[in-house]
Amino acid sequence: MKKAAADGSPVIIKKYANRRLYNTETSSYITLEHLAAMTREHRDFKVVDAKTDDDITHNVLTQIIMEEESRGQTLLPVSFLRQLITLYGDSMQAMVPGYLEASMDSFRRNQEQFKTAVEGAFAHSPFAEIAKRNLAMFEAAAHAFKPGTPGAPGTPGATTPATNTTETPVKVDEMAALRAELARLQDKVDKLG
Repeated sequence: MKKAAADGSPVIIKKYANRRLYNTETSSYITLEHLAAMTREHRDFKVVDAKTDDDITHNVLTQIIMEEESRGQTLLPVSFLRQLITLYGDSMQAMVPGYLEASMDSFRRNQEQFKTAVEGAFAHSPFAEIAKRNLAMFEAAAHAFKPGTPGAPGTPGATTPATNTTETPVKVDEMAALRAELARLQDKVDKLG
């Protein structure tokens, strides 16, 4: 759901001939990055040409996409872009915007449902505590074996957890459980390879 200005209308952004963008809500100049952030926050805005008052929101949003794509984190595959270009001037062109909008809405709903399902699956089950413990053990193991970490294997002066007096003592059975879990995970990785 898009958030609008306080009065319920979209925030008006004016684009001047010198390519500067002016946010009428905050009375300040902004950048395309600001507009991208507003979009991610689901803020509703309308970009108008300051001289002609024409709605140029579409052009500016396309420009934001081009900027994002040029940063190396491409979201739109080349094959998709080629297919999209071929649809310009095609008899089906009028149907494409509605189809793409419906597809993205469906994708967003599915994404939210998946996230809710995953969060809910473990929320009130006995597996929630097990998952928390496993995550904590994994983080402890990752920290313990990180190069340069005091006490990590191969680090000068490293000691076993049972004899290490400079750090919080780790129970021997917890360390054994960590080693067993790491061995089990390594076996799985080896089998996948």
